[in-house]
Amino acid sequence: MLGLNANVAVDTADPGSVSIALDRTAPSHHALADAITQRQCTRAKYDGRAVSSEDLRTVETAGALCGVECFIVTERSRMEAILDYIIQGNTMQMRDPAFMAELISWIRFNDSMAIERLDGLAARSSGNPALPAWLARRLLKFVLTEKGENDKYAEHVRSSAGIAVFISPRNDKAGWVAAGRAYQRFALQATKLGIRNALLNQPVEVSSLRPQIADYLGLGVRRPDLMVRFGRGASLPPSLRRPVTAVIDAS
Repeated sequence: MLGLNANVAVDTADPGSVSIALDRTAPSHHALADAITQRQCTRAKYDGRAVSSEDLRTVETAGALCGVECFIVTERSRMEAILDYIIQGNTMQMRDPAFMAELISWIRFNDSMAIERLDGLAARSSGNPALPAWLARRLLKFVLTEKGENDKYAEHVRSSAGIAVFISPRNDKAGWVAAGRAYQRFALQATKLGIRNALLNQPVEVSSLRPQIADYLGLGVRRPDLMVRFGRGASLPPSLRRPVTAVIDAS
């Protein structure tokens, strides 16, 4: 669309370095480009309707990029089993003070905070009211509870049409980047079809649960890197983001 082709490389000499070379190419209009400004992680209840077989094939194909497998689960019994892992992972994370401190640091409790920082999770983007930060922090222990969050995830999964698991070709930074790129294509294609999605990463973020969910899904030694739920439903207000020029060094 902009006449730039992205080539991603991981520097093996510097394990923390990922570079993206933007090479000039003929401008073209990609069918998914228009979905970029509408794409979001919609952290809300969906309408419970099934997604058609044709649309499932379309998003599955979009998510199979750079050697990544997009593994889709729509059977209700299997979604319930995955939900058990999600609740286990969420419970473990909410009992981890370091995890909770980081989570709270990313919440933008009102529009003023969101506008000032241009990052994080805006309260309105998760369906919560905007509050002064001093008040919101004091109320968190009453509203951000283990039971409340687990009940919310159960409602969210049960209202979804399915769960997609992204399996990278290898367990290294190149594989992780590939999984992220594959998910973005999946999310753009889903957006184009009017399908919402949201991350459900607890079973792959908690190291003790990752091999268990891999075993349940029959993945063998392959590594599940990302999990998302998807379905149709209303959108939520978007979180604010900094402009590209503020976060990418183009030198």
